[in-house]
Amino acid sequence: MNGWVGTSLKVGAVFFSSIALLGADNGRKDEDGPIPLTVPKAVCGPHDNPEIALQGQVPAALRAAGFKGFHCNLELLGQSKGDGANWQTTQFKQRSRDDGDDDDDDGDRNGEHGNKHTRVCGYHGTASPTRSLPGRTNLGVPVLDLTDWKNPTPTTYLNTTSMLDPWESLKVNERRQLLAADNGANGAGGPEVDIYDISDDCRFPQLLASVKVGTGADGGGVVTPIIGHEGAWAPDGLTYYGGGRTVPNNYYAVDTSDATKPKLLSTWFVPRVGTGARTHGLSISDDGKRGYFVSIGSITPTTLTDPNVAANNGLVIYDLSDIQARKPNPQPKVIGEVYWKDGATAQHTIPVKIKGKSYIIFVDEGGSGGLSSAAQLAAACAAGMPPFPMARIIDINDERHPTIVSRLMLEIHDPANCASVIPDLVGLTTFTYGSHYCSVDDRDHATTLACGYFNSGIRVFDIRDVDHPKEIAYYNPAGTTTPSAGSNHVRAGGWVAGSADWCSAQVHLDKKAGTLWTTCQDNGLLMLKFTNGAWPLPSSHTPPGKQN
Repeated sequence: MNGWVGTSLKVGAVFFSSIALLGADNGRKDEDGPIPLTVPKAVCGPHDNPEIALQGQVPAALRAAGFKGFHCNLELLGQSKGDGANWQTTQFKQRSRDDGDDDDDDGDRNGEHGNKHTRVCGYHGTASPTRSLPGRTNLGVPVLDLTDWKNPTPTTYLNTTSMLDPWESLKVNERRQLLAADNGANGAGGPEVDIYDISDDCRFPQLLASVKVGTGADGGGVVTPIIGHEGAWAPDGLTYYGGGRTVPNNYYAVDTSDATKPKLLSTWFVPRVGTGARTHGLSISDDGKRGYFVSIGSITPTTLTDPNVAANNGLVIYDLSDIQARKPNPQPKVIGEVYWKDGATAQHTIPVKIKGKSYIIFVDEGGSGGLSSAAQLAAACAAGMPPFPMARIIDINDERHPTIVSRLMLEIHDPANCASVIPDLVGLTTFTYGSHYCSVDDRDHATTLACGYFNSGIRVFDIRDVDHPKEIAYYNPAGTTTPSAGSNHVRAGGWVAGSADWCSAQVHLDKKAGTLWTTCQDNGLLMLKFTNGAWPLPSSHTPPGKQN
């Protein structure tokens, strides 16, 4: 060991909402009047390079000329481009064993060189070997020492089966100091789950297991096909949950109480699987007894406005007590559901407390009618619905009746602006503008939401007033002129030289340093510092393991 340590029954009513039918606030008002359709724009400083058109827009002319980037209240401190990145990031903060400071917020006060008592390690995915450009030599998950914000440094690469392309499953568990992923290669890999120990030196994870689960050989007694894609830990580190890509998609729970011998415990389908709903991201309550799982909708451009086709994209709240208690043949029980048509391809959730009340941050990766295409954009705009995905805040204080409170829409989301933004996207498909992954500063006392909004870059919001979230900063990196060998942006309908990047990953905030880090797929890992006093907010905190 070295001198560092880790910090450590009844279905509720189902609701349907659509901006086209109910308005941006589902008809709600508060003492300050109607809930705004789009969030107020960030107020930039005198030395910023702000957006020149709509909020979130990179106009076609700028793309064609070579996009130079926008920034507002954020500036670049350091970068590790490497071979680029793909879908997500995770981090671990490791303290010196002689550090007596019990403050959970780490970093130095000027936000440039980290804290001598805290080592920060970052991990992110890259494209699989079969989807990488020729000539890549460092395949798999890069491990980076992020302690010096100005000099993020790769230390090793993880290239066991699941780590070659973890897709959206790469996660750290703070309590047990473990790093895990399932085999999500190219979005649908196989049954493997890989687990690493990061407790000794997070710069050099040690392999504990790379095991096929659900085959009968794992010792779990549950035999069913598993194909990896998404995944997340229960906070106690005793269960790893996956959102798989079998047909039909299943969610699954893996017992990791012995991290060297993961074994399958249970599998199940979302409630509306019969209508084409599928699985994706998820999050688990601190006590492990509640699960906040997404249901990917199957609404298409042709069924978007069909009143006979019900929404199936949304949130499902499960009682996971049987799994947490390790009862025989454990099965989750649905508590509440809420669905909508003004977003699609549900991505992930974050359970948070804001001013003592319980909410879910919910993020879609598809706009109204599905992933981005000419037909989808035309259908959404014709219906007066947002063409791009967004984050939204859902009130779950009544678990059986979850209710959408607000949506974090930019001006590019407003269907009234379709004619201005659609020309930017000619020849581009799947992901263009809009959300993918978000993080908060502190799940227990959330004040800040930071998101990757694909072509719109990194967006940071003040969410202390859940009815009136507002933007406080953004950073949209310059377009690259050569493709990144390990980026999933390099595909048909994707990367174009000089055009906007895909910023798709979780964002990691640091209160004391006044910084954040994340990845964008072409530019790789970016270390950013807040400027102009935009953040931290007065009540912000960033305890390790509490961001997503």
